[in-house]
Amino acid sequence: MPRYAYERLSAQDYSFLLAENENAPMHVSAIGILEAKALRKPDGGIDIAGFQGAIDAILHWIPRYRQKLAWIPVENWPTWVDDRHFDLGYHIRHIALPAPGTRDQLREIAGRIFSRRLDRQRPLWEIWVIEGLEKGEQVAILNKIHHCMIDGAAGADLSTILFSPSPEYEEKGPLPYYPRPAPTGIELVSDRLREALAAPREVLRVAQRLVGEERDAMLVDLSARARALAELAGLAFQPASESPINGELSPNRRIDWLTMPLDDVRELRAALRCTINDVVLATVTEAIRRYLFRRRVDAASLEFRVSIPVNTRSAEHEHQMGNHVSSWIIRLPLEKKDPLDQVDAIRAQTAERKQSNSALALDTVMKAAEFLPVGLLKRGVGLVQGQVNTIVTNVPGPQFPLYSVGARLLGMYPIVPLIPGCGLGIALFSYEGKLCWGFNADHQLIPNLEDLTADVRAAFESLRKAAVSRFMARRTASSEQPDAGAAARSAEEPTARIEPARSAEEPAARIEPAPRTGSRSRGPAASRTEPVLKETAISS
Repeated sequence: MPRYAYERLSAQDYSFLLAENENAPMHVSAIGILEAKALRKPDGGIDIAGFQGAIDAILHWIPRYRQKLAWIPVENWPTWVDDRHFDLGYHIRHIALPAPGTRDQLREIAGRIFSRRLDRQRPLWEIWVIEGLEKGEQVAILNKIHHCMIDGAAGADLSTILFSPSPEYEEKGPLPYYPRPAPTGIELVSDRLREALAAPREVLRVAQRLVGEERDAMLVDLSARARALAELAGLAFQPASESPINGELSPNRRIDWLTMPLDDVRELRAALRCTINDVVLATVTEAIRRYLFRRRVDAASLEFRVSIPVNTRSAEHEHQMGNHVSSWIIRLPLEKKDPLDQVDAIRAQTAERKQSNSALALDTVMKAAEFLPVGLLKRGVGLVQGQVNTIVTNVPGPQFPLYSVGARLLGMYPIVPLIPGCGLGIALFSYEGKLCWGFNADHQLIPNLEDLTADVRAAFESLRKAAVSRFMARRTASSEQPDAGAAARSAEEPTARIEPARSAEEPAARIEPAPRTGSRSRGPAASRTEPVLKETAISS
């Protein structure tokens, strides 16, 4: 057994290090807003020592938080080794907003924090505790982790470690930390040579599977991967259109966020018979249309593409850090003005992506990249630029309240890093009945991010009103049919009753399902099987 310990980064993890440059930091982030009361000291300030002690007590659950990069000589490939000089105080930062501590002030300081790259000589994460928000009633927790350590699914798992489902906090001491010895450069090179000598045996094992009992299953998988690669190659020869949100990135970032009631999104999803992701993408489509119109761009003429990360994490990698993600590339139908037409176009594309297993393309490329030299891997990362205009990622989170040192988490807003050449990144996280939107934008390409945030809010409301109008039109048409025809249709699709708005400030109606004739009751859950729409406010 070797005297040392290390872990070699996967090609996908390494790709995020290669994609990073001075103007494109590759850390994923999140802004958590918490109630400040439980974190206060008797004198009124935040108990940062208590917070740091709480993080110290759980670090044994996150070994990567006490590891740093070391490089294999000659090959120049990164590995994880234990940091013998780990200093928790360096990674937990404490600042305060000046009075009155508004959201605009928080957005400003968050943009500056997210603009800075992480120090590669230390473990690649930071937590910023920012007190003074909302006149001291709230505190913000900004978490920065390099993308080479984590993807969206792993980030959701990490939130269950950093936060607790119970408001009761019991102070515990940390477990002793004994860093394992790191290998020398010669030892790293020797290990890689041994792995290279063993490679032919792995090739032989795969060949045996191809002619053995697994032959049919493997051939089907290879065929699907080949089709997905051909589709990806086709996109490479047809780059995405240029737009005002694309171009060379500056070193500065702007951050914003938005909150929607998750039930509203679910009800709209049910009414339109699509997925939540379809609703999100349709909302983004209309928001981009509105934003580009003000920038004097004919959106209908654009080949505007978004990258949609897809979780490929298998059972063996469940609850592990690192990246196990592929992506879909979806064309936003900016030429369509009707929000319902936008939903239809997006639903058709996402259904086709599921049918064709297009996520296998990037997964295949990343598996092959394990055997590529660094130069070719870096060139492959560069080819990503120009293929898409932006990224939209949606990660499901817990639907129960979380707490940090007894302080309740009110909202968690994810921030995705910007792909080189793309000035906008949109990330979503569902938490405790809320859909939390986080926006990351280049300061020069999108100097007015707050306008785009407002466009997202308006686009969602436009989609809701269009859905209500469609329902009203169908209901009116149904009422004009003979009774016999109506009776026949009632067996095929649900009927509904509409409650009018109470005032002129609530113009949209609530659509509630009416029970089907002759249907069996299945308890309280049965009432949620039909489309429901209701108007509620969206907050930022």
